[in-house]
Amino acid sequence: MKPFAYLRPGTVAEAVRAGAAHPGARFLGGGTNLVDLMKLGVESPDLLIDVSRLPLDRVARTDDGGLRVGATVRNSDLAAHPDVRGVRPALSQALLAGASGQLRNTATTGGNLLQRTRCPYFQDVSKPCNKRIPGSGCPAREGAHRDLAVLGHSQDCVATNPSDMAVALAALDATVQLHGPEGERTVSVTDFHRLPGDNPDQDTVIRPGELITEVVLPPPPAGAVSLYRKARDRASYAFALASVAAVLSVREGRVDRVALAFGGLAHRPWRARVAEDVLRGAHADEDVFVRAVEAELGAARPLRDNGFKVDLARRLAVGALTELAARTASPSDRGLPS
Repeated sequence: MKPFAYLRPGTVAEAVRAGAAHPGARFLGGGTNLVDLMKLGVESPDLLIDVSRLPLDRVARTDDGGLRVGATVRNSDLAAHPDVRGVRPALSQALLAGASGQLRNTATTGGNLLQRTRCPYFQDVSKPCNKRIPGSGCPAREGAHRDLAVLGHSQDCVATNPSDMAVALAALDATVQLHGPEGERTVSVTDFHRLPGDNPDQDTVIRPGELITEVVLPPPPAGAVSLYRKARDRASYAFALASVAAVLSVREGRVDRVALAFGGLAHRPWRARVAEDVLRGAHADEDVFVRAVEAELGAARPLRDNGFKVDLARRLAVGALTELAARTASPSDRGLPS
């Protein structure tokens, strides 16, 4: 591992100043991904800025019924929070599906959003990888790509985003609060991660020196229910082959509100806008769900060995929507008093 300097700032402003002054710096929260990448030689920061002691570890309700989640809130604490588990179950389920208990006890909200792909070529410094070294090539396209992208990929990269939490946040219309040298700004979770295009080394829209300070969830839609479902190669502690987060409310047999996001299929959580447009106002039945999801997945461009992910994602999404439609009449399923 390359030698590096270490700084523990006392304030967000101090952390941002240090990050802006050292282009090779990385912010350190739980370190569950960054430290592994440093051991592999994929990441080699010359300065680690430890933000784990900053006052960013609170979950608080907003005046309108939303939720503010600090960047250093641990994944275990967020999954167990009553305003998440009871009112936004898709987020709790995604966090619990994401890793072992030990990792959830260490991993942070901000770090989860910034974790990098588990594409084997990205993690192996002996292999070319456009995400690691732009212009070196993408051997995954013709090599081992079974677990990689079927949506939104490019000639330069077919990697997938590994975060379960981000998929749920995308369906819940969350936003990311950033603090940087130019001040504060807010970015929706659906826009925070990039598609690869011709510069796949840029995972997100975060700017040099910017620090995630919190994630904000809006009030849940009245009468809506949500869930997260994940398909993986083994029963636990595996990254998604495909996953889905869904939020649904039904009024008089028709879809009133819907949000749908896929994981494991693209370089970022894939918000299913085409499917949502088909569903709004339509009858809440399985035939409509199938038609909507197939319209979304019509954009898929599977590679030689990962076409199965399209059908897997379709089955997950249709099953999730069908289950939610059957539950919308039950107040207890919405986290409301019966």
